[in-house]
Amino acid sequence: MKDLEIRTLDADGTRAAARALAAVLRAGDMLVLDGPLGAGKTTFTQGLGEGLGVRGPVASPTFVIERVHPGLRGGPALVHVDAYRLGGGGDIDDLDLEADLDASVTVVEWGRDRVEHLVDSVLLVELERPDEVEDPDDPDEPRTLRLTPSGPRWDEAACSALAAALSARGGSAATDEENR
Repeated sequence: MKDLEIRTLDADGTRAAARALAAVLRAGDMLVLDGPLGAGKTTFTQGLGEGLGVRGPVASPTFVIERVHPGLRGGPALVHVDAYRLGGGGDIDDLDLEADLDASVTVVEWGRDRVEHLVDSVLLVELERPDEVEDPDDPDEPRTLRLTPSGPRWDEAACSALAAALSARGGSAATDEENR
């Protein structure tokens, strides 16, 4: 399975990429979001919530740790988790995410190397922002999103559907091989 890389120009572009991704997600999918503070993890999840048609608004769950947004159109709920303040694996296990996994799309910010043991398949979404920007006072700076699907859920057909959905958003989604 190949990584997909997407470049967005601003927060709206990051939300649009996530809305497009929502079209190929289904109940039971887990996304792990990784990136530094301010990289756009919550912004991405807001777009995902819009695309899934869940009750909002989607806001950072930093202090409540987990928010559940029920589906409004008969689709899966969105479970949004922020693992930043959690300690080791025991804290993750205490959340009892397994109870919602099969019926929801689960997004875990700061979850890399902490939640993968809960499921067979994961979509890792790494969000990067540039080290330097032209206008430091402009909050809408470009982002690079690298999506790494792993596990049996993300077979060749699912990865092709993922790439097609992301390309259809009006931008481009390139595999790592195409970027070389």
